[in-house]
Amino acid sequence: MMETILLPFQFPFMQNAFLVAALIAVPCAMLSCFMVLKGWSLMGDAISHAVLPGIVVAYIVGIPLIIGAFCAGMFCALSVGYLKDHSRIKQDTVMGVVFAGMFGFGLVLYTKIQTNVHLDHILFGNILGVGSVDLLTAGLVAGGVTAVLLVFWRDLLLHAFDPAQARAIGLPTQLLHYGLLAVLSLTIVATLKAVGLILAIGLLIAPGAIAFLLTRRFGAMMAVAVAVTLVAGIGGVYLSFWIDSAPAPTIILILTLLFILAFVVRSRAHAA
Repeated sequence: MMETILLPFQFPFMQNAFLVAALIAVPCAMLSCFMVLKGWSLMGDAISHAVLPGIVVAYIVGIPLIIGAFCAGMFCALSVGYLKDHSRIKQDTVMGVVFAGMFGFGLVLYTKIQTNVHLDHILFGNILGVGSVDLLTAGLVAGGVTAVLLVFWRDLLLHAFDPAQARAIGLPTQLLHYGLLAVLSLTIVATLKAVGLILAIGLLIAPGAIAFLLTRRFGAMMAVAVAVTLVAGIGGVYLSFWIDSAPAPTIILILTLLFILAFVVRSRAHAA
């Protein structure tokens, strides 16, 4: 019985999948708390789609894909900020136009090149094909992002809740704003191999939303978000082995079910 339960952990490719799921869980969960509080859900979606042309260009030029993805993500974020500040169009509209345009541009570029990298692996991830280089990249990005969020969480929290107050007490609000965007772009890059472009937004929003429903203190919110993401990540990979499904959608499905459960629990607590 125990041998059957532990069977998925005996395969090297499954071990790598479990490890990368655990590595990206912490930065994604912590960052999702700030994004939920700041109302940046669509920004995460925009950047996750917009990195596609950067990946394709990096492949053509012959540089690491992570560099192209990060540059494209930052270009998207800066473009949204510029267009919002220099037009009457609202930010959500600008983001919709920019990320759709960059995603379409990326798809056009992809159709013009010859590559053995399958588009499905870019869009939906290939967590079962994770190698040592991918683990190293995810580990470095996860460690760096986690360290930045832990050091500056108070400043980022004030900036998320009250930017005017943050500016009044002398915090570098512009640096915090674009620093958070840079961290967001890096985190999306770290999740590409695991869940791909399309599903990355689930890891960046659902944990924070679940924790927001269950807690009222920010420290507890981050702890709950990390725990939820670890359960969904490792549980999704494990469950996909037995039901013969793709791990990435299974992870996102578990997060969705946990969100529904948290919503029901919160609603019943209010009713009582």
